[in-house]
Amino acid sequence: MRILADENFPRLIVEALRAAGHDVAWIRAEAPGSTDEQVLARAGTDHRVLLTFDKDFGELALKRGLAGSQGIILFRLPSGRPAEVTTRVVTAISSREDWDGHFSVVEEKRLRMRKLGA
Repeated sequence: MRILADENFPRLIVEALRAAGHDVAWIRAEAPGSTDEQVLARAGTDHRVLLTFDKDFGELALKRGLAGSQGIILFRLPSGRPAEVTTRVVTAISSREDWDGHFSVVEEKRLRMRKLGA
């Protein structure tokens, strides 16, 4: 899967996703300090699913109607040991193939998906 990891994503998760075979671009390494609008635009331009811990992307994608056709996945996981959070993220990403075109919220015990533009 083609992924754009937001600046707030830890290096450990980015590396684990790459090791799992995903094509991951990382804002922290490639465009630090980008605004949320710039990050969302880049995800669309590069045809990547955006991974973030930032709730602001929900407002941008759903309430303001900004483009996000490639998909956005918001992780709302409890703080824990980095290895546990990494495993949860990689497992969640690998569990589905229909992330494109959705705003998804991954929580510890549930997944919510909403079609973008609907």
